[in-house]
Amino acid sequence: MHSNLRRECLIGLRQFVRRASPPRHSLSTRASFDALKFDSFFSRNGFNGLAAFPGANVTQLGLGGASCKERPSNAIAHATAHPTVPAHPPTGLPITYRRTHSLTLKRLLSVYSELSKARLTILVVLSAMTSVALSPLPTTLPVLLATAAGTTFCAASANTLNQMQEVPFDAQMARTRNRPLVRRAISPVHALGFALGTGAAGPAILWTCVNPTTAILGAANIILYAGAYTYLKRRSVVNTWVGAVVGGIPPLMGWTACGGHLLPSTAYPIHFFLPSFLLPLDLSTLPIEFANNPLAPMALFMILFSWQFPHFNSLSHLVRSSYAQGGYHMLCVKNPNLNALVSLRHALLLIPVCSILVPLSGLTTWAFALTSLVPNLICSKYAWAFWQLGGEQHARKLFFASLWYLPVVMGLMMVHKNGLDWMDWLLGEGGRDTHKAKDMTQ
Repeated sequence: MHSNLRRECLIGLRQFVRRASPPRHSLSTRASFDALKFDSFFSRNGFNGLAAFPGANVTQLGLGGASCKERPSNAIAHATAHPTVPAHPPTGLPITYRRTHSLTLKRLLSVYSELSKARLTILVVLSAMTSVALSPLPTTLPVLLATAAGTTFCAASANTLNQMQEVPFDAQMARTRNRPLVRRAISPVHALGFALGTGAAGPAILWTCVNPTTAILGAANIILYAGAYTYLKRRSVVNTWVGAVVGGIPPLMGWTACGGHLLPSTAYPIHFFLPSFLLPLDLSTLPIEFANNPLAPMALFMILFSWQFPHFNSLSHLVRSSYAQGGYHMLCVKNPNLNALVSLRHALLLIPVCSILVPLSGLTTWAFALTSLVPNLICSKYAWAFWQLGGEQHARKLFFASLWYLPVVMGLMMVHKNGLDWMDWLLGEGGRDTHKAKDMTQ
């Protein structure tokens, strides 16, 4: 009787232990599963998992779920004898990578657009076209189209070369790890061919269809952005100032595309277009060489140069953790207070640039000095709050203000363009005579 009772107690104890213990898996299955997870990580990044470590297995790499000390010696030997990674994950296990698709024409154009940083390229082209529109010198439609095409190719080449050099660092940043070269959507050789093709086509179009000066500026911008700027990003905070120079060159390209001169000479001296109450003068009677004022491209350059600091410094503050993770020497990482102060300095500098330098150069009438105060004071207000209070909220407000600032200021410059009578342009020939008759009767 006692022996039967003891036997039943032992059976019940064994069943309790089996229920309480987790299900046991063979070490070979677990090693395969751990190797699968390890291999799937590298499959997303274009590596062949364990193939990158010849002669190694999961146990030797220390990637198993338990440490080697906790495993029995026979289990380690068994796992070492079967290091094979299954070709497909076992049923029920999650797939942590996506298959790459073949590059159709539509996907290829999409990849080219990402390599070119399409939105940034559009901004560069628009800034060049604004200079063409503001230039008092005449131009033709073929020259306008060639300038747009050449500038687009130059920007696409510079952006592609920049991404090619930063693949290892872009892979470490959350906001850039989905770029085409990082996710292996296109091979580096293919990207290099695209960069060289556009880099050769851009200056060639500008040289043959526009003029050599514009072509040299386009080639210089590629070298500055893909060379000096990219090199300095991981070495010095000066990279931000070099990048601002790169952003200020496209307006110069638009100005020279129309035949304008960048440097003063005896044939093209600097002229100051003072307000009418200081120097009464009918500006519409000035000869064309007076309108080709070297002070005008300087004013356009300064607007784009100074605008980039409130724009980029506020954006970089929002993603400063990514820049720190990627190892970039950005002012927002090295000195956040100075980063905000530089934004404020250039936001304030834009006020005299727009209210004094632009109308003084003859690009606009002096009415622009008053209307441009509105966007400049708003932007300066946000820059002041960003410097005084800091924080992502104020950085975000300044960044969004910088997005609408540039098109608003450029639009106001077009409205107040010197020598352009919008009433005559809107009314046409018939309405113009009626408009003049009304003025005479008054």
